[in-house]
Amino acid sequence: MKQRESNIEALRIVAMMAVIGVHLDGASLDLPVPAGDVAAVSVRDWWRLIVEALTIIGVNCFTLISGYFGIRASVRGFVRFAGQCLFYGVGICTVAMLLRVAQGGVWEWMEWGKSWLVFTHTDLWYVPAYLGLFLLSPLLNAGVKGLTQRQFAAVLAAFVFFNVYGGWLCGGRFNATGYTIMQLIMMYLIGRYLGEYVPLRGNALLRRVAVVTYLVASLLTAVIGVYARGNFTFAYNQPLVVVASVALFVAFATLQFSSQVVNWLASGAFAAYLLHKNPYVWVDYVRPTARCLWEDGSLFEFTLNYILFTVAIYLAATLIDHLRRRLITVKVTTKQ
Repeated sequence: MKQRESNIEALRIVAMMAVIGVHLDGASLDLPVPAGDVAAVSVRDWWRLIVEALTIIGVNCFTLISGYFGIRASVRGFVRFAGQCLFYGVGICTVAMLLRVAQGGVWEWMEWGKSWLVFTHTDLWYVPAYLGLFLLSPLLNAGVKGLTQRQFAAVLAAFVFFNVYGGWLCGGRFNATGYTIMQLIMMYLIGRYLGEYVPLRGNALLRRVAVVTYLVASLLTAVIGVYARGNFTFAYNQPLVVVASVALFVAFATLQFSSQVVNWLASGAFAAYLLHKNPYVWVDYVRPTARCLWEDGSLFEFTLNYILFTVAIYLAATLIDHLRRRLITVKVTTKQ
């Protein structure tokens, strides 16, 4: 297993901020209705399309990182993952119930009970999908080790084609838009291939090519959004989105630096997802705030607030998760 590298940890931060950003854009503001004519698209609509295209790579990059390092499934790893999900799922629901009671409402015991079922009764599709990937990872890792590089490349190419053509282009239910475990498996295997067979660190030329590829693929995706509906254009398995995701990963993977600050900030990445997309936070605070900022200010003001809001959500989640880990450490130390 590779050691954690600050360049990849920096990508982890960027990927999660992209996830937050894409939620503040398309999921909050709604995407423009396809105009069918580039000249007919307003500046504000172009803003939404371009930002959506630049940030839709977040989930793919996050999964590429898992593949690059390789998941080491263990009971301890499962407990850590489940514990983090429970902390935010149950914790936020409990706070919401207390606020409801304080305002004269009633405690919904059924609703509170469901908050414990973080893998089955959740609006966060990535949580159960990642659990599936976690459980399958020993089989995937063993399968990769049993193949030669040529065999792995052939199997991976066929699997990517199956997901892109059969899933995205033909609308196959197994992976129509990428919100499935099939998508995570595909990106995980791409990450495994890059980690096993492609030397990336220190390659400045490859970095420049990767950055240009990411920008061009993202721009083309935004243009497609002028002509096609959003769930087709901005699907995680849309080929240009996959290319942009891999390109951005490669750009960061070619960097070489070490930073304890970056590593520390990266530790709060998944917490940022669990916090801001929790239905109580998302529905009551995050999405209404994004819509209010969009409607009340100029495009420049919104862009500035959009960046600040994204960073604020990420930093708040990182601090909360740091306190959570400290609390767990204190309890474990006390018991010992």
